Amino acid sequence: MKNLLLLTALLAFGGNQLQAQNDIESTKNIVYAQDGEKKLQLDIYKPKTFKEPKLIIWIHGGAWHSGNKENPPLGLLPFGYALASIDFHASTEKPFPANVHDIKAAIRFLRANANKFGYKADKIIVWGSSSGGHLAALVATTNNNAALEGNLGDFTQTSSVVQGCIDFFGPTNFLTILNQSTPHGLNVRLPALAILLGKPLDQANELAKLASPVYQVDANDPPLFIVHGEQDIQVPINQSIELLSAYKAKNLKVQIEFIPNAGHSDPAYSKPELMEKIAQFLKENNL
Repeated sequence: MKNLLLLTALLAFGGNQLQAQNDIESTKNIVYAQDGEKKLQLDIYKPKTFKEPKLIIWIHGGAWHSGNKENPPLGLLPFGYALASIDFHASTEKPFPANVHDIKAAIRFLRANANKFGYKADKIIVWGSSSGGHLAALVATTNNNAALEGNLGDFTQTSSVVQGCIDFFGPTNFLTILNQSTPHGLNVRLPALAILLGKPLDQANELAKLASPVYQVDANDPPLFIVHGEQDIQVPINQSIELLSAYKAKNLKVQIEFIPNAGHSDPAYSKPELMEKIAQFLKENNL
């Protein structure tokens, strides 16, 4: 089923003024894999002004146990990107690594069906916020990791490797996050992590490390753009700094944008100026 949305943007990019009133074509509820009776679905949004846009995959937040694919951010579409917003198993349905298996299955499906849906899939970028930022960073730092690949879907021989990542204030190190957390953060995080990992965090050390992007970083990881609000009381800003440091230690391409006065949810995260910075980073890294 297709419908048309109207996106109006006035954006500056690369020194040129881009003024666009773009028709966005959306294709909804595409089944990318099935796990038992559960159909895993995604939506695709494409700017009609670009014949073959590049592809970004959006991974929603929600403490791993809630949220959905509806109403994803479309701020990068005017820069020549399509966006696929995906659903995946909630942690209350299946614990980690089921959500990562789902996401990698979605990547394989989207890469295999690029011609059918009309976007480029040679370079795929993952983007998420909060728990979705964690999952995006984990997927990006575990390219070709057999333990997290899974076998869902019809395209198990297609690559799930991604070439870029945008992490909005995602947790990155489950072994340090509790000591960095505010009382509010602990109240949210302790039960959420226990559900995610299938057991309390203090009983899941090795699984927690596998689920922590900081411990998965290696010299082959793709370029990463991190965004974090300086007043985030839910995900400690040190989590983003840890991932930044891990990337820098491997001399990988990374950029971080600290947002003054922004909490865990803030209009600043969708401002055109931030989208410009992300688009410029992607362009500089040939993404």
